[in-house]
Amino acid sequence: MTFNKYVLIIILFLTGLYTDAQTPFHKGVNITNWFQSSGAQGIQFRKYTKKDFSDIKSLGCDVIRLPVNLHGMTFGSPEYIIDPLLFTFLDSTVRWAEELQINLIIDNHSFDPSVNTSPDVVNILTRVWPQIAERYKNNSMLIWYEILNEPHGISNALWGSIQQQTIDAIRAVDQRHTIIVGPSGYNSYHDLDEMPHYADTNLLYTFHFYDPFIFTHQGASWVTPSMEPLAGVPFPYDADSMPECPSSLQGSWIEAALNNYTNDGTIAKVKSLIDIAVEFKTDRNVDLFCGEFGVYIPNSDAVDRVEWYHLVRTYLEEKDIPWTIWDYKGSFGLFEKGSNEFFENDLNVPLLEALGLIVPEQSVYVPYADSVGFALYDDFFGKGMYEASWAPDTLSYYSETYPNNGKYCIYMADGAQYHSVAFDFVPDRDLSKLVADNYALDFFVRGNDPNIQLDLRFLDTKTGADDHPWRIRTTISNSVTSFDKRWHHMHIPLNSFTEQGSWDNGQWYNPQGLFDWSAVDRFEIVAEHASLDGQKIWFDNIFITELDTAQVHETATLGIAMLMTTDFQFTARPNPFTEKVELSFFQPEKGAINLTVYTLTNQKVKELLVQTVSPGYFNVEWDGHNASGQRLPAGIYLCRLSSTKGHDTIKIVLSD
Repeated sequence: MTFNKYVLIIILFLTGLYTDAQTPFHKGVNITNWFQSSGAQGIQFRKYTKKDFSDIKSLGCDVIRLPVNLHGMTFGSPEYIIDPLLFTFLDSTVRWAEELQINLIIDNHSFDPSVNTSPDVVNILTRVWPQIAERYKNNSMLIWYEILNEPHGISNALWGSIQQQTIDAIRAVDQRHTIIVGPSGYNSYHDLDEMPHYADTNLLYTFHFYDPFIFTHQGASWVTPSMEPLAGVPFPYDADSMPECPSSLQGSWIEAALNNYTNDGTIAKVKSLIDIAVEFKTDRNVDLFCGEFGVYIPNSDAVDRVEWYHLVRTYLEEKDIPWTIWDYKGSFGLFEKGSNEFFENDLNVPLLEALGLIVPEQSVYVPYADSVGFALYDDFFGKGMYEASWAPDTLSYYSETYPNNGKYCIYMADGAQYHSVAFDFVPDRDLSKLVADNYALDFFVRGNDPNIQLDLRFLDTKTGADDHPWRIRTTISNSVTSFDKRWHHMHIPLNSFTEQGSWDNGQWYNPQGLFDWSAVDRFEIVAEHASLDGQKIWFDNIFITELDTAQVHETATLGIAMLMTTDFQFTARPNPFTEKVELSFFQPEKGAINLTVYTLTNQKVKELLVQTVSPGYFNVEWDGHNASGQRLPAGIYLCRLSSTKGHDTIKIVLSD
């Protein structure tokens, strides 16, 4: 080794751009359908908790890959400013990972398998990743950045250039953390060798493995043509077990794959395909990681599925390739088919053993009747509830528009008839005792139009072909509350709800007195009677409780003006704050803007922005000082945004 080369390696090592160590993690899972919502406002944050991270670690995993629809979490072009709400949630996952000492991959999963990756994606990647890097550059090396999941329909040469520009954009901010890079072709092992020889040596290369595809994806609806009719493909190949090609797939590539399965469905073939990735790893002398592999549950044989996982896992480990399976919970996951996916009850033990994971003791889940009340919404969806909404045009679970309790409230507006906010109970709940004990649906509601009419309803569980998902409801309208742009408390006994009937099998069934309170599937807020055109509705603190003691705390005029205006996406982060708060908003058209801080008694504190601006997203900081430069006392202040399009006001809390 020459002296100059030795000096160069020392420099690269000191700057964090040289690594000669193997990847410091070995095996883990993808936590899916959590941060993959269309925007930050749709993230159901309580779906997973620190306990889930701890449970995953207890299996022997040392890494979690977190798919994030990162591009959808921004305010759009041209700057692609990340919604601060994403950081609120992502900060928690980063903190959990570091506290538990488990690696966390922030995977940019802005991905639609049916839409080719656009060359213009460089404009997004080089804007969003520096924001992520700036946020976490000082965090531990347990945090990893994965540039983009499964780019496809774009040449490897062009994608390689875009990936290099993104690496450069990250390195301008963060020289420490490892960046995960992959090829085009859906991160195919076939395309690894087409990747550029990147100079940055603090990279981890990735590929995905789902072969033989007609085995791992039989039953999948998102491929072309749909493989939903295909079932029973064995692994490994067994002539006596092979299914006939469904008539709808005859003449397609799937029929050809079935005909060639005698060659492709073998253990030797699977190993030979993984060897392509191994050869790349060896030739380039780089660290390599299998970010996804898995088998779709619905149409695959359980025993064959376990055998495939064991083969792929053991061969990856034999070749020193760390891995994360797709996924933890879900249709590729670690839990028994059709189960509640409870860690203590429903883990697929043979699958865990095949993956070389630690098998925790399992017990049989025993259903029970609820005997105490519970929260459906208290800033977040309640425990054991999944979002299942048929969303209105505007829906936020984290509106900061004067919540009555806590930090957030639910906001819905401008939806079509039958749009709904839905809380899916997992598992189904037995509310029969609560009904008998005179428990009630208790909540706060606010609306801007006296013509608002909504159904609040429960749906029971369809138990068989002769049963239906029966509905029981109450209707809220101006006859039972006031939609006068102020909060109102409602307490509606469950035993006062009336049966509505059922929509099932494409037809309506009139009520027959068959609603079953002992098997409730979900709760819904529904625009049953008409569309929500021009109507804005907020809900807060939705509980099942026997107590009728809740009070309206937010009695401010609630900016009557604010409730009549456009959606500025006006936010304050952090809130409360001590040193400075960042106020972010969207201006839909060119016009005059006035951003001013007031006391609760409407005394002007300081004008932060008074000018004519072009359309776009804006960030303005306030340091808690008045116009004279004096530090203000701790307390609550109002920040009012005014423009030709309307007004918006949010509360901000200054702390000592």
